[in-house]
Amino acid sequence: MKELTDWLTDPVPSRFPYPAVTHEFHRVGKHFVPDEILKSLALARERLAPEAPTPADAADRLLLDRFLDTALDKWDGRYDYPSYTSLSVLGLPTADDGPAAAETARVTRDRLTVQLLADLLRFELAAAEGRTEWLPEMRPDARMVEKRCRLAVRVAKPALARLGYGERLTAAEPAQQAAQLWELADAELLDPRERQVLKLSMLPVYISHDEHMFIRVLQTFETTFALLALSIRTAIGDLDDARTGDATGHLAVAETVLAESAPLFSLLATMQVESFRVFRDFTDGASAIQSRNYKLVESLCRVPDKDRLDSPAYRSTPEVHERVLAGQPTLDEACGAALADPRFSAADRERLTASMLGFAGSLRRWRQTHYRIAVRMLGTRSGTGATEGTPYLSSVRKIPVFRSVTEAPDTDTGARTEALTGTAPRTESEETA
Repeated sequence: MKELTDWLTDPVPSRFPYPAVTHEFHRVGKHFVPDEILKSLALARERLAPEAPTPADAADRLLLDRFLDTALDKWDGRYDYPSYTSLSVLGLPTADDGPAAAETARVTRDRLTVQLLADLLRFELAAAEGRTEWLPEMRPDARMVEKRCRLAVRVAKPALARLGYGERLTAAEPAQQAAQLWELADAELLDPRERQVLKLSMLPVYISHDEHMFIRVLQTFETTFALLALSIRTAIGDLDDARTGDATGHLAVAETVLAESAPLFSLLATMQVESFRVFRDFTDGASAIQSRNYKLVESLCRVPDKDRLDSPAYRSTPEVHERVLAGQPTLDEACGAALADPRFSAADRERLTASMLGFAGSLRRWRQTHYRIAVRMLGTRSGTGATEGTPYLSSVRKIPVFRSVTEAPDTDTGARTEALTGTAPRTESEETA
């Protein structure tokens, strides 16, 4: 590949030939990129100077490091779920960013949610209209594209409203709204660096059309769980300082964005089962059980039981496992202490309990819906990365979120699903079939 060979003679990060490199990855899928290209990329990584001389150069270098880390994961033998979903390229907030970053993190989450879903719809419309030859296998029919437009726009709308663009989607038809969403994101919610990140964070393993949607949905979920982790970590500090109002405010943010993400499952369920089963053959080694953000949220809620901590779930996320063993504080512990603390009034305790139960209910319903979608796509098959697949999800979906408050069983799952997704339970089942 001439562009990469030329760049190697003067390896400046800002001039890296991203379009040529990503074209080769997109042409055949990451799993099938020729060895000579991967060797050149590995050489590019070696040729980079140890340090960037200026802050601007440092930003370009960081992005290139993250891209190469993702592009060479299979070559290096460290391919996993975070690299499959290009999470380092996205640069998500972390739970350790501190309370001052919580508000900025919510804006970041909203911007990324809109950007990811807008790009998902841009590709769906381009493929439907014959404007792209990328990922040509098993294209969906027009009815399915319309459904995807409707569901993706539904998830994007609350974030769009918080960003101040709530009145900009004026079209009546789902496809027209989808086109408007991309036009808005392209014109006002994507600066040059964000536009670059959006392009570089899409490296499917194969050439199946639906893998684009699959990756974007997973990235959107990860963006939400990154915010949840920071919100919960911030709420813990608030309770330690007896700031009940601030703590419940952060829990309300967590519950809201988790509920808003619910239609993503219906969107994911429009994926053609045969398409999924084809491209997942090339994702061996990457499994959602390796989601650090999800495990961090779970472990920040309360200390996992011993059998859970010793399970593949936490062995697959060793850094989170180590945080638990190191005694990271949990919301459950902070809540238990607050409920016994005379500094908290009866009204404070009642408000805190309600917030804890509200978030716990949302997370349990998320787990249940995740399990239902996995059953549809996998049946009784094992998961990728030598995981147990749906039996694993079935075993963990009822794990209590907290111990300090009594969680009632979800006897009205159907009604709550309707409230979260805007669809009646029976209709949702039909929609995801």
